Amino acid sequence: MGFASCSWPIWQTDDFSSCFLHDYLKILLPLTVIGLSLLQLVVHNILRVVRIKRGHRYQAVPNPAAPISPHDHTDLPPDQEPTSEDEEDDALTISGGRLALVKTTTKGSIVQADIPPAQTLSVVVEELAIAVLVAINAFALVRGAYGDLSAVVGLTVWVYVLILASLRLFLGNTQWRVPRIWNHTAAIYSLQWIFTVIIFRSVIIHPSSGLTQILVVAEFSLTTLLFLMAIFTRKGNKTVLLEWEDGIEPGREHLASLFSHYTFSWVDGIIWKGWKDPLDISKVWNLLPKDKAATVLSNYRHFKKTTSLAFHLVKYFKGMLFAQALWAVVGGVLTFAPTLLLKAILEYVENPEVAPINVLWLYVILLPISDIARSVADGQALYIGRKICINIRAILVGEIFAKALRRKASAGKDTTLGEKKKPAAAAEGGFLTKVKKALGLAKDAKDGDGNASANGAAAAPADGAKKDDDKAKDTDEQANMGTIINLMSVDTFKVSEITAYLHYLIAASPAQLVVSVVLLYQVMGLSAIPGFIVMGLLLPINIAFGKAFNSTQKKIMAATDKRIHTTNEILQNIRIIKYFAWEHRYATIVDEKRRAEVKALRNRFVLWAIAVGVWNTVPIIITFFSFFFYTVIEQKPLYPSVAFTAISLFMLLRYPLDQLGDMIAHVQESKVSIDRIEEFLAEEETEKFEQLGRENIDEFGERVIGFRDATFIWGSKTAVADDGTMAFRLLDLNVDFKIGKLNVITGPTGSGKTSMLMALLGEMTIMKGRVFLPGGRSREDVRPDPVTGLAETCAYVSQQAWLVNASIKDNILFSAPFDEQRYKDVIVACALERDLDILDNGDETLVGEKGITLSGGQKQRISLARAVYSNSKHLLLDDCLSAVDSHTAQWIFNNGIMGPLMRYRTCILVSHNISLCVPFSDYVVILNNGRITTQGSPKEVIASGKLGEDVLQKSVPGSAHISRVPSRVPSSVGEESGATLINEPDGSPQTTQAKTVKKDKKKQDAMEESKAVGAVKWPVLKLYLQAMGSWWFWFVACLVFGAQQILGVASSFWIKEWSNQYVEEESQVVVFNMNSQTYSASSLSPTYFASIATCGKDNSTMTMAGEAPKVDVAYYLTVLAAIGILGAISAFFRDLWVFFGSLNASYGLHSRLMKAVTGARFKFFDVTPQGQLMNRFSKDLEGIDQEVAPVAIGVLSCALGIVVTVVIIGAVTPGFLVAGFFITFAYVFLGNFYLHASRDLKRLESVERSPLFQQFGETLTGVTTIRAYSDERRFIRDNLARINKQLRPFIYLWAANRWLAFRTDALGDLVSFFAGVFVIIGLGKISPGSAGISLSYAIGFADNILWLVRLYAMNEQNMNSVERIKEYLDVEQEAAAIVEKNRPAENWPANGSVEFINYTTSYRKELDPVLRNLTFKINAQEKVGIVGRTGAGKSSLALAILRALEADEGKILIDDIDIGLIGLRDLREAITIVPQDPTLFTGTIRTNLDPFTLYSDEQIFAALRRVQLIGADERTSGSASPLLPETPTIAVAAAETEESRPPSATNKNIFLDLSSPVTESGSNLSQGQRQLLCLARALLKNPRVLVMDEATASIDYATDAAIQETIRELTSTIITIAHRLQTVVDYDKVLVLDKGSVVEYGHPWELMKKVDGSFRSMCEMSGDYDTLAKAAKKAFKAKQLVDVDEDEEATAEATEATEVMVNGTSTP
Repeated sequence: MGFASCSWPIWQTDDFSSCFLHDYLKILLPLTVIGLSLLQLVVHNILRVVRIKRGHRYQAVPNPAAPISPHDHTDLPPDQEPTSEDEEDDALTISGGRLALVKTTTKGSIVQADIPPAQTLSVVVEELAIAVLVAINAFALVRGAYGDLSAVVGLTVWVYVLILASLRLFLGNTQWRVPRIWNHTAAIYSLQWIFTVIIFRSVIIHPSSGLTQILVVAEFSLTTLLFLMAIFTRKGNKTVLLEWEDGIEPGREHLASLFSHYTFSWVDGIIWKGWKDPLDISKVWNLLPKDKAATVLSNYRHFKKTTSLAFHLVKYFKGMLFAQALWAVVGGVLTFAPTLLLKAILEYVENPEVAPINVLWLYVILLPISDIARSVADGQALYIGRKICINIRAILVGEIFAKALRRKASAGKDTTLGEKKKPAAAAEGGFLTKVKKALGLAKDAKDGDGNASANGAAAAPADGAKKDDDKAKDTDEQANMGTIINLMSVDTFKVSEITAYLHYLIAASPAQLVVSVVLLYQVMGLSAIPGFIVMGLLLPINIAFGKAFNSTQKKIMAATDKRIHTTNEILQNIRIIKYFAWEHRYATIVDEKRRAEVKALRNRFVLWAIAVGVWNTVPIIITFFSFFFYTVIEQKPLYPSVAFTAISLFMLLRYPLDQLGDMIAHVQESKVSIDRIEEFLAEEETEKFEQLGRENIDEFGERVIGFRDATFIWGSKTAVADDGTMAFRLLDLNVDFKIGKLNVITGPTGSGKTSMLMALLGEMTIMKGRVFLPGGRSREDVRPDPVTGLAETCAYVSQQAWLVNASIKDNILFSAPFDEQRYKDVIVACALERDLDILDNGDETLVGEKGITLSGGQKQRISLARAVYSNSKHLLLDDCLSAVDSHTAQWIFNNGIMGPLMRYRTCILVSHNISLCVPFSDYVVILNNGRITTQGSPKEVIASGKLGEDVLQKSVPGSAHISRVPSRVPSSVGEESGATLINEPDGSPQTTQAKTVKKDKKKQDAMEESKAVGAVKWPVLKLYLQAMGSWWFWFVACLVFGAQQILGVASSFWIKEWSNQYVEEESQVVVFNMNSQTYSASSLSPTYFASIATCGKDNSTMTMAGEAPKVDVAYYLTVLAAIGILGAISAFFRDLWVFFGSLNASYGLHSRLMKAVTGARFKFFDVTPQGQLMNRFSKDLEGIDQEVAPVAIGVLSCALGIVVTVVIIGAVTPGFLVAGFFITFAYVFLGNFYLHASRDLKRLESVERSPLFQQFGETLTGVTTIRAYSDERRFIRDNLARINKQLRPFIYLWAANRWLAFRTDALGDLVSFFAGVFVIIGLGKISPGSAGISLSYAIGFADNILWLVRLYAMNEQNMNSVERIKEYLDVEQEAAAIVEKNRPAENWPANGSVEFINYTTSYRKELDPVLRNLTFKINAQEKVGIVGRTGAGKSSLALAILRALEADEGKILIDDIDIGLIGLRDLREAITIVPQDPTLFTGTIRTNLDPFTLYSDEQIFAALRRVQLIGADERTSGSASPLLPETPTIAVAAAETEESRPPSATNKNIFLDLSSPVTESGSNLSQGQRQLLCLARALLKNPRVLVMDEATASIDYATDAAIQETIRELTSTIITIAHRLQTVVDYDKVLVLDKGSVVEYGHPWELMKKVDGSFRSMCEMSGDYDTLAKAAKKAFKAKQLVDVDEDEEATAEATEATEVMVNGTSTP
């Protein structure tokens, strides 16, 4: 026989053949190992040298003239770019000395070098051990103890290792070090140890010469020492830098040894922490440096993308995926080891003479070892998957966020467009509108897109390019707000989730399939073929199920999207819905959508139950056919050993097949998601940077801000709507704004003022010409001028103030360095001082989402303060004086806009306040309908007469510049109405009170979301169980569960009966239950639950026997099949029953949640961020809908299974119960330990999702502002930090899962090991049958317990969703909607008189009252103005009339009915309020004015005419031909009446067509148009009592005057909270409030006559006293006269009054 040609088999009874031991284990394998190691080192080092050489080559100098791309702004900020380190080294080593330290740390973190214990000592010990090994081999060579060749090889190997170890010792910390050499030594030690173990055993069993034995033992001991050192010292044995970022403890993973790595012992720390006390996010370790979002993204972006996103990601992660697949193959193959070993053990027990007893010991020891190896392999594969998962999530979320920042603005949320007609996209056109009409308001982005995907691009390929971004504005804004957040939350989640389990598809399942097929063929021969055929048929069925699941999932998603869209809109506009008492109507809309969703869920559950049924019947069919073939056709005797091995293998074969089907479906699903993401990433990007370039320098080298022959359009250049109109355009602009001076843009509502600012900022699409503005470079790259401290950048204040969810101070600083003096000056100049005094926490007060805790005026001023505080040289202010009252406006104008803070700065101000701004400006532009009508210096413009008389009265141009900012704001300034109706956040206007509160409030965090602590409480479970069904439901449930378990046991006993037929002849038969499946398919799939459901089903039992007697096989087979089929049917019914219960529960809980939230007090919405509410309605409800039921079924099945198992084992071998008791105790301890930490981590992961969503939503709304400030990088940084924060609990939660799985596996292996030892000890006393049962059940037991713990934990986590929902079911509710015994008359209030009697109220009981003892009466049909400074309680008064605040004492009577006694719905439907913040819904103009179709078109058009949105002479047929009347007051419609203008170049009035779309929050209309639309909505109700909260702040004065005229003609009682004194000065009465009490109440003229009256002083402050006095007097006289007699004098007075700025006839 030649060398290494050993005869087969190499295993001989109890040991390997000596040929194999000598030739392979001593010679060939060791040589192969060191050969590979050497080769790898050489290749690696050559490549490294080449790379270093290449790195020193010449690099191109960046070209300053190169155009800026949007990517320059959204790539990683330079400080976040990780410097590429030597790849050889794991992220952080002190390798290149000091340098490596610097580059890998981020700002503000402390670095600590962590040196492994005995770093050098351990290497020295290694060296010594190797030296001894070299000596041993040399000695053996001399003495010829091993045979020459093997001694030479041994010597070579250890000398090679000695060299490597010495290199590590001596060159480790120098520049010549050889990278990764530790990995080589560790690998060699491990392999050598395995070879030596086998030789060692052989020498012990068959000793040869004494010398050889001594040498082998010595060699074995030393190799073991080296092996243990390799696996127990830190990987690489090197110093690691730990970075403490913001005080977060660094992760421990890279400090782990190999052993700790494979057993997840490094997770102990965090689990121990969680066990001691509840974890919060600050205690969760940080991610490893290489897993942080910035590093991952940076490396990913350096990787060129050439293929589709899906393949690109696969290519990028190929290394990790390959490692994952390798581990998975190992794990898959080892799955079969326990089955085969048990078979071998039992064969031995049957016939112990075959071999010596040491073989039995070997098998018993291999049982736990092989299973632990499987457990390690599975754990590694899954954990690598999770690492890929967090990296992919960071990549996708980061890319989507960056994309959102550079997407083309189709009227960003905070911009207001001029008139804009929706071009009907080819794909959408009328269909969308029909859908919208069909759904009332409820229009979801996806309707039109037909699920096409995230963005308009998919829906409308009509234009070749993207269908007009204006359409993108329509679907786009809508789709996109919702859809982008959806992409980020759902789609990235799906894609990343798939990677965690990908190895099942590519490695584990195929490996298991191959192995089980081979084994089956060995057992059954040809008869296995029918089984394979059935199995083969099962794969397409599984795939079909997968596809069906996919489509039901899509339907559910679509239904959920629609419901969430509507819910979102309801929550955004909850105030208006409550003011109008529309809750019940919207609730029915949501309910309708919820029904559709529940229906989709029901289909899915039925499908699920069928899948489980099929899954349970398949083994029965397979077994039946195979045995039928075997006994009937092949005519072979069916020995139990064959039967039960076969059944066991068929059972095992189900898992891989099932995983394949399942994974194929999952992969398809995530492919859909990844394509959606890719499509979004391919959307058009902003042209801003191309339009603006690097510098704003024209061809003559001058700095310019303005336009040259420019025409702009919203959306794409070519889009034309179906009626031939185009989107809103700015035509032929030629403007040169004065740099460093004040420039004013004015014009009627809807004339394109905001669009002009947007065009300047590069946000509109340019059709021709050029635009100049510095704004192309990132803010961080622009250096400020050392003299003035100003930088060539822009600051922008949008019309609808956009604030971030942070404190007021953070909003003003907007990350600029804090300069105390400047900050104080800004606060004073923007009149914020009083507001900050009033607010509980001063400038630390949080601005909630969309600034919910502040009034409109406050938000506007904070937004202005941010611009003034910034170091930008150029400010663009969009109507920032509209939300404040007149003298605050005057103050801000004088001290802010004209003040010292604005010296040398350009200011381009859009304003209606002509009389205030124009006289002091340097340049004025007047727009009308997208064209410039006049421009020039104020003198020229005033002279042209385009501004109307009112300016002339006051235009006294002169310097308003103030040399320095006053140190305080006079007390009268800052007085404003507090906008949203909640300005006094916690109510008290008393500054003293506020001061006391200030101290004890800690600085809270914007998104502080409560997180329940500890185990899920019983009330939560009770809530859910009761929601599922009543007692009879549970009774039936117990029945079906019981039936299914009993049938499982029955099949076991039937098989035993069958075996006993053979026993009659043979003395011994072994029955062996094969319930040791590993349910490792931990993706939530139906089959995965089915696999749990078989917990405790023991239909797989294995026997071995000699010759079989004749047994009626057919009879036994048939009964077995019958039992199996009954079992499958009962499983089907069990699942269906629980599913329907759970649907009941989720439907009921949603209805209750909706009712509780919409019925909550207003206060609740002030303090609860919308993101948190939406989180309940989306993620938590989804959990209740889809996850609670299946997991609960699993928990119950496993628990029952364990009970059954224990009973059976107890019956067979009582001895085992002792061991069982201790092992159960260990499990309970483990489970408990794990539950604490995993529960908290899961909760944290849910809580940390909110800030990520919320920042996403916030950024999407403010994208124009962020781009205007060129501050994208900072938001990217923030986003990366939030991604990291959310991934931290996520990855450690999974590490904890693997920690638990490994430990339960190890405990389970102890069980089987002891059961085996028990068998060996009792050899000959125990019957093989009992041995088999004892062993097989012992193994099944371990698995059941693992699943019980895992599922119990999942159940706790799911119940966490119920808990979070329960939290909101218990919020404080408003009073009843209808009080049956106190319903007012149908026509109440018939007159509309309002009377307050000694009325006092406060926001909360513990706060001071906001209104004190008010007593006054407003007579029917009177018009009353309410004035007073901030915090006087004006808005509170409006809230009181609607009972948004309830009376502490006193009452309010309306038409002599006490409103405190009637139902809220009756009250609110009778009174109408127009709030300051105009609230609109997605839909059409018609659905906004009349959501529930109660009025005719004529009535709606009449209302639109009354608010001047449609001119008097415009035809309202909805015709496309725009008529061009000369109506200067009417902002909207007026087309230019100058000659020679082609009619095509005008913008059409969209209000002529009631089906014109209104996008989310009305963002396609200008702010003024939105306010007018809200007013029209109120007028449509024709209310007897109308409360207006500064409803016309954003409207130009001319339109306002016309509207006031309309309001004066109304015959209702009108209560107006006013900023513009002009509005109320000719009302019947004025009520002056201060600190919640009435100061003055009477006719304005009478109050003005009081020399020291409050009202008079306000009028004087406004700087407009004469005009006001004149108007008030006129009105007073007119009223007196009218009261006496209709005289000609009255008419004369009236005509004269018309010329006054505010017109003043009053109706009697």
